[in-house]
Amino acid sequence: MIYNEKNEPCGLITNIQGYTIHDGPGIRTEIFFKGCTLKCPWCSNPEGIAFGPQLGVYPAKCISRDKCGYCINDCPLGGSPVRFDEDGILKAIDMADSCKDCLKCAQSCPAGAIKIWGEKKTIPELMKIIESDRSFYERTGGGVTVSGGEVLVQWDFVALLLKECREKGIHTCVESALFVPQAHVDEVMQYTDLLITDLKFIDSDRHNKIVGAGNELIHENMRRIAGMGIPMVIRTPVVPGWNDDDENMLGIGKFIEDLGPSVIQYQLLPYRKMGTEKYATLNQDYPMGDYKAPERDVWEPNLLRIRDMLLEHFKIPAVAGSAQKLPGYEK
Repeated sequence: MIYNEKNEPCGLITNIQGYTIHDGPGIRTEIFFKGCTLKCPWCSNPEGIAFGPQLGVYPAKCISRDKCGYCINDCPLGGSPVRFDEDGILKAIDMADSCKDCLKCAQSCPAGAIKIWGEKKTIPELMKIIESDRSFYERTGGGVTVSGGEVLVQWDFVALLLKECREKGIHTCVESALFVPQAHVDEVMQYTDLLITDLKFIDSDRHNKIVGAGNELIHENMRRIAGMGIPMVIRTPVVPGWNDDDENMLGIGKFIEDLGPSVIQYQLLPYRKMGTEKYATLNQDYPMGDYKAPERDVWEPNLLRIRDMLLEHFKIPAVAGSAQKLPGYEK
């Protein structure tokens, strides 16, 4: 558990997004937690991968070292972590260990050229934001979705937050890859109304090669949650040439069929090159490199072909995309 200077439990949050409509039923408030246990090369939220706060840099917003300079003037390390280009425009910040408890450069930047990825938020602070959107939840059957990163890295705080939401009658949705200990899953699932998770590769060796870990624990957690009767939405990010082969997709389909009726929808999602600007703010290269996504007239027929193949072979609620209403949440 993370605590603030008042010894209050906190979550480390990268973003809070209101009025979301794709990660759970209705209109939702989505809270993104920091830290992830996997390394998916197509990840669109790189700011959520590393544990601990990070500083994102937006050079286009920088006023320049000569005209401003607050970032180096307020830095306890004399500005040594801050790097500028030849024109005096902010280029990057090489965070030292001590920076994680400081972040004064970002706090003093008047132009917003430095963004803190990962800020401490308490339960009351988050509930104030969540409650401000209650009217949307009531009209549309929405609620709060917690995501990441890997939200269950901060399982103890998340359990407290979802317990508070449950007590106030707010629908709760957890979006997790489930590569976490079962005890963490059990603690959070008791306050979870809907789970969104994903299957990338059915073969553990392929899963390990691409995302940095085998999938046995993920599968065990899915079976465990299915046994609890918690509704699940399972997704596969379909990346042509990586995981869209029939062997992989049929293996995933069989696994989902075996999970039973807890899976209320299986979504086949098209790969989209997203988050590249955020990689740039962290001075990181986009892991997919120059991989070029196919145009819609190519990927859409492929998703429909995979969907039809799965519907033919298995009794699973497969759909192409994430726009269709979730069964049981048609409000």
